[in-house]
Amino acid sequence: MSDARETGLVARVLAHRGGPVVIVGDLLLDRFVSGPSERLSREAPAPVVQVSERQDVPGGAANTAVNLAALGSDVRVVGAVGDDEAGDSLTALLAAAGVDVRGVVRLPGLTTTVKTRVVAAGQTMVRFDEGSVLGADQQRAVADAAKRALDGAAGLLVCDYGMGATGEIVRQHLAATARPAVVVVDAHELAPWAPLHPTAVTPNAGETALLLDQPLGSDRVGRALAVGDELRRRTGAAGVIVTLDRDGTVVHGPGAPSRTFARPAPESMANGAGDTFAAALIRALDSGCDLHEAAVFAQLAADVVVRQTGTSVCTADALTASLDDGARLLDERALLAALRADRQAGRRIVFTNGCFDVLHLGHISYLKQAKQLGDVLVVAVNDDASTTRLKGPGRPINTAADRAGVLAELSSVDYVTVFSEDTAVRLIEAIEPDVYTKGGDYTREMLAKTPVVEAHGGQVRLVGWVSTHSTSGMLARARALHPEPAE
Repeated sequence: MSDARETGLVARVLAHRGGPVVIVGDLLLDRFVSGPSERLSREAPAPVVQVSERQDVPGGAANTAVNLAALGSDVRVVGAVGDDEAGDSLTALLAAAGVDVRGVVRLPGLTTTVKTRVVAAGQTMVRFDEGSVLGADQQRAVADAAKRALDGAAGLLVCDYGMGATGEIVRQHLAATARPAVVVVDAHELAPWAPLHPTAVTPNAGETALLLDQPLGSDRVGRALAVGDELRRRTGAAGVIVTLDRDGTVVHGPGAPSRTFARPAPESMANGAGDTFAAALIRALDSGCDLHEAAVFAQLAADVVVRQTGTSVCTADALTASLDDGARLLDERALLAALRADRQAGRRIVFTNGCFDVLHLGHISYLKQAKQLGDVLVVAVNDDASTTRLKGPGRPINTAADRAGVLAELSSVDYVTVFSEDTAVRLIEAIEPDVYTKGGDYTREMLAKTPVVEAHGGQVRLVGWVSTHSTSGMLARARALHPEPAE
């Protein structure tokens, strides 16, 4: 079930027909050489890949441009490629995707950046990188192309991967040039871009650590939530969205910080997800969304590509179709907005909470029964710190992002959110569910939430419990089968 708020947001953004968006950045070609591998080489313990397919796709800023065009924007890309075969291939791929390539500068003597991956049975075996960094004269050529492209533009997106197309000369030129109302910077090093005073920047965990001169630590989300003012000061940006892959994002803009939640996927599937996120973000900002709405739209688009192989593109059709794929992972603010719409439609809200560390038959059984008590089932999941406090050292086994992601795939669950307190009392007070439910191993008197629920006219209901299934029991059996060796 999709969130009505998200469905409306996606429809509104995709319907927008704004002016051109200029992408200035490092253009590269992702090349995939793939085939089966059934033996090792005689010369070395290395797999022999029998090549059956070769594929070239745009990468880096070029991938961002293709994603933005696929979402319906008028895209002008500015960057540099060599006067070589890879440059020919990349320019042709961009043009075929509907991207305006008049800002792509062909530079004799420059080697187009190519990242070649050798893939066997879906697994990347090795990657080869080649390409040259732009010098001063080559940067000036890119700066001149950017000046021409920005004429009449509605937005500017900088994609800086440190390859020179967005080096100091280009940065100085962009800072001194009249810029569109919406400016987004996606860069490995964001501090040098502060003179642009971007609308938004999108540092990942490593880039955030570089800005702060210290790592985020084990509680990445908590740390990211606490440093918004410092990040805005160091980047010169009005808004900062810290992207944390499987942990979603932390959004610092007008008002209180907010979060988006990602649908977890293997790290090997995340290639190019940041490009998609940046493209979708500027698309949403250009359509008039505030920063928090734009982050939600961008997260939805990134969730589409991490479920695809290779360097992938999120099309408007794929994004719309994804809204009907499972439950939604929402932060508290988005959850409350979604539930307001459900109530207005006359739907009965059922709420439950727990750690759900290792999902088992008992969980699934009681969630199915819980859904039958109303129309919309909300599951609140304890974050990692509160799970440790409740369950003890060594728990959780799975991170909050993984636990929430698994729950979101259950057909009985409509919304999933993560909370940090030991009990869900505050969340219950905010949601005011029609029904609060727990498994039958609890008694009504045990539930401190009962008076809170009933104060708002709700009911507390206990559902059946599969007594032979519990996370603690499963872990005990696993430890018995595989005891730790004596010291």
